Amino acid sequence: MSSDASCESMMWKYLLPRIALADLPAMLLTVVVGSVIAGLYGVVHDQLTYSIGPEYFTQLKFKQFHYADFGLADRVFVVIIGFLATWWVGAIAGWLLARRLIPHQPRARAIRQIGLGIVLMLTSAAVFGLAAYGYGLLRGPTADYSAWSWVVRAYQVTDLWAFVRVAYIHNSGYLGGLLGLVVALLLIRPAREEP
Repeated sequence: MSSDASCESMMWKYLLPRIALADLPAMLLTVVVGSVIAGLYGVVHDQLTYSIGPEYFTQLKFKQFHYADFGLADRVFVVIIGFLATWWVGAIAGWLLARRLIPHQPRARAIRQIGLGIVLMLTSAAVFGLAAYGYGLLRGPTADYSAWSWVVRAYQVTDLWAFVRVAYIHNSGYLGGLLGLVVALLLIRPAREEP
């Protein structure tokens, strides 16, 4: 086999992996559970950040998620936004963790490892979000936010400091979740079944 054919074969292995039919239900369940956990994390996260800077939601997120506005109270809409903004992260993470950890090892061990991976992701997202919140507090309300002046114009923001702190928290949380997933995928290795 030529090196080009070998390289192409390797590429297809990752793009279209072979999955044992017996593993598929557990993998799909992991995707669903990951989606629900991430969605619930988003609900709690957005309730907290709404308390810090409501304008981030009323002036930005409410417009982005207008299709999910059923005319309920603002806090209920924030719950919906929190779930919709994060469920997909859990679905992707659940699939990647399941794909790596479910095949070729005992199912109970795989589930424990996936649970550990999810905890790593959530912890990393929370730590990064808290660090961003701390950074926003350290900058204080009188810092130079001139780079954010377009936000004031575009979204009619009146409390820019709160808006910026929530933006820091949200962006850092996604970054933290991604880094937590990468660490989980690198460090948590499947243990092969004994013959």
